[in-house]
Amino acid sequence: MGFSAKDLGIDLGTANTIIYNPEAGVILNEATAIAYDKYTGEIIATGTKAKAMYGKAPRNIEVIKPLQDGVISDFDMTAEMLQIFIRQATEERKPAGLRVVVGVPSGVTEVEKRAVLEVVREVGGKEVYVMDEPMAAAIGAGLDIEASEASMIADIGGGTTDVAILSLGGLVVSTSLRYAGDKMSEAVIAYIRKKKGILIGMKTAEDLKVSVGSAMVEKDSNGEPIVRTVNARGRDLVSGLPKTFEVTNIDMEEALRESVDTIIDAIKSTVEKAPPEIAADIAEKGMMLSGGGSLIENLDKLISMRTGMEVNTADNPYEAVAIGTGKSLDNIEKLKTYAEIKIR
Repeated sequence: MGFSAKDLGIDLGTANTIIYNPEAGVILNEATAIAYDKYTGEIIATGTKAKAMYGKAPRNIEVIKPLQDGVISDFDMTAEMLQIFIRQATEERKPAGLRVVVGVPSGVTEVEKRAVLEVVREVGGKEVYVMDEPMAAAIGAGLDIEASEASMIADIGGGTTDVAILSLGGLVVSTSLRYAGDKMSEAVIAYIRKKKGILIGMKTAEDLKVSVGSAMVEKDSNGEPIVRTVNARGRDLVSGLPKTFEVTNIDMEEALRESVDTIIDAIKSTVEKAPPEIAADIAEKGMMLSGGGSLIENLDKLISMRTGMEVNTADNPYEAVAIGTGKSLDNIEKLKTYAEIKIR
């Protein structure tokens, strides 16, 4: 890859793990998943390859997501997975002496933060910092978090949604929900089962979110909804046989309604908790969206309609947290004020 820097920013997400190097940019983007042989303990696959095995693996192979709702649920498997990812990213067999910033949801406990730090230290981190994900996302999205005028961001990831207002280099107020992309996928599965009598898996639900997912269906000049349709496959609950069926963006709007309402309520409550002067800044500047969940069609328009604020989406929402953690390494002294915990 042509770089030798030991600086890494890591977005250790529930759905994806992204590693960023200040010199080379994003150097790894893989699904947060690992597959292993239950009888021998041998690691079979990690990342996207492991995720592709989900629901299809033979009995002896276990495919797991070692993070749930933004926190580590399986310490050993997270360490194994992250070690492989860092080896791939740095092209070193035994990475050592790394200086790493890891993004974590703003609502995690000190114990959960320590678990993340210990994992990174085990896999070669010499100097390790933890940073709240909304802070990292704001940096990655290009917001001026040092300014006295407040900025607001909502980072909608796979396991958590973090909403925060930042000013003078710190979090003024924040809300962290363990409700994000995965819960949206589960809502799609429940809707398809209830309304169409068909059982689908998480992968199909995620594909539907990407292809026809919508927070608000647009209407044409006559006020009629602009309908988009895709075909999907699942198992008919009556016959038990495979079945192809149609899904529209109108279906997806209904399936995602409760999830979207939950996120908008979190945005509103965060503004309500802010001091009046801060709220005035947000009313003037608006807010930024980041994370994979921000790419749901018309989510920005619906939030703007419900809150009255201007809403923009980051140029690179999917990688904003990783970029922010990596960029923070450009100024270690400032990083020490952003990061709550560090291990040297």
